[in-house]
Formats: sequence, structure tokens, C-alpha cells
Amino acid sequence: MRFVRRFLLSIFLIGALLAVAAGATALWWLQHPLPLRQPTVDLVIEPGTLPKKVAQAVADAGVSVDPRLLYAWFRLSGQARQIKAGNYEITQGTSPRALLDKLARGEEALSTVTLVEGWTFRQFRAALAKSGELRADTAGLSDEAVMERVGQPGVHPEGRFFPDTYTFAKGSSDLAVLQRAARAMDRRLAQAWEQRAPDAQVRNPEQALILASIIEKETGRGAERTMVSAVFHNRLRIGMPLQTDPTVIYGIGPAFDGDLKRSHLRTDTPWNTYTRPGLPPTPIAMPGKDSLLAAVQPAQSKALYFVARGDGSSQFSHSLEEHNRAVNKYQRGGGK
Repeated sequence: MRFVRRFLLSIFLIGALLAVAAGATALWWLQHPLPLRQPTVDLVIEPGTLPKKVAQAVADAGVSVDPRLLYAWFRLSGQARQIKAGNYEITQGTSPRALLDKLARGEEALSTVTLVEGWTFRQFRAALAKSGELRADTAGLSDEAVMERVGQPGVHPEGRFFPDTYTFAKGSSDLAVLQRAARAMDRRLAQAWEQRAPDAQVRNPEQALILASIIEKETGRGAERTMVSAVFHNRLRIGMPLQTDPTVIYGIGPAFDGDLKRSHLRTDTPWNTYTRPGLPPTPIAMPGKDSLLAAVQPAQSKALYFVARGDGSSQFSHSLEEHNRAVNKYQRGGGK
């Protein structure tokens, strides 16, 4: 009888030791980094993927792990049903515990794309196409079709998207970024319009957006935006043509080779502010918030002209005679 008790106790102790060893091994495995077949592994989990298939997807993506063991951990953790679909990035040092936490919290791999102030819609689309991390859902679509997808059918795309740096989950649609940029511009324009000066010469937010786009293209130094705006407001007030080169260049389109000639200034297009009075029919670029605000809050100045000094700044003049002297000095090398 004593022998039996000793035998059973030995069996119990061995079992307990094995359990402790198994627990220690499991704990070590949960905390130990998973081996990766490359420095970074991209994992895509489609909506509706079951936990067992998720474990297999992890292994297929390039993580050296037994999917059965990983699936067992998912189930034992109680978080198997919390795993979220998305695009994930698994890096060196990621343990099974950390991996499950990432999947359960939906910590997708993020990337960014920067849309620059003063860019045209064509440049915006090119930047999105080159990002490499966005799904190109707008590829092959016309500008008109893109605007329909954005929710603004029949609207000219220029100026309708706010330039900023946008963060997105890898594999997101480029259309989603455009939709966010469009909403941001609507919001920024409305905020600027609410702050317009009483004597502003723009009659509605649409005109403010058009003028802001011209200011964006004409300003060499940010501090001069309100002065550039003042010149255009003063010209609008007295019915003087805006005569701004960026609008002419926009009217030429992709054919423009960088050399603006006198013949271009005389060639009529809807955007040629030398041949047509007032504002052009659409914006010519994507203005930032400072240009939006400058368009509705011009500086208190009677200046009607400005010319580039060659250092990024401009010389502002009140009369044509004064302007001609400035042109001779800064553009024709006439000195003082």
C-alpha cells in the first residue's frame, strides 16, 4: 500500500513538474520574438476571416510559426473573436502576445502622403498614384468621374482638395484620401469665409477660393500673401484686369514648357486674365489655409502692382510710373 502511495505521489510530482515546464515553455514562447523570413512582414486580413485562417495567413505571410500553435494561442487568450481585418506590419521582435494585441486592437500599418500647397489636381493625382501604399481605385478614371466618386458631380476639381499630409492604413483607397481632402477644403473655406473683411471684393466662397489659388501661385514669401491679395482686391474694385501670369500658364495647360511668351499673354483662354476681366472661371491650384485667409482679409494698402525682386520677395507699387521703375530695377537690371 505504501508502495502504491509512493508511486502515485511520484506520478503526481512528475505531472506537476511537466505542467510547470510546459507552462514555462508556453510563457517563454508567448514572450519570445517570432522568427521572420524578412525584416518586415506585411499581413493582410480580409473582412470575415476566421481566427484559424488568420493564423495560417500569418505563417503564409512570412512568419516562421506553426499556425496550429498560433491558433491555439488565439483561442486560449479569449481574444480570437476580437481580431480585426486590415493591413498590418509585423516587425522584428514581435512576440505572439504582441502580435495578438496588435490584431485585436486593429493597429494597422500606417503610411502618409503629402499634397503640397500650390499643386494642381493633376499633380495631386500623380502623387497619389506614386505613393505605392494606396489602392489605385481612381486609376483610369477621368477627372469628372473622380469628382462623382468624391460626391461633387459636375464640379471642376481644381482647388477642391486641401493640401496637407494625410495618414492612412496601407492598402487604403486613393479615393478615400481624396474624399478626406475634399471635406477638409470645404471646412477650411467655410472657416475663412466667416472671417472675411467687410470691404472684401469677393462676393461668395467660390470667388474666395479662386482668388486664394491665385495668391498661392503668386506669393514668393508667405508674409506677403495679404499684400498680394490687396493688389488683386484693388484691381477688382476699380475694374482693372488682374493680369496675373499663373492664370495664363494654367490656361495653356500641360503644353506649357516653362517659357511664358508675349504671345501667350495675347492668346485668349477662359483663364487669361490679360484678355478677360475679373476672376477666372475656376481656381488654378490648391490653396493652403494662409492663402484662403489672405483672399478674404487683404492688407490695408492701395497698391495696384507688384514685381519680383529676385530673392523671393516682391516690390509693391501704387502707380504705374512707380511700378515701371521697379520693373526696370529688378527685372531689367536698371539699378537704382
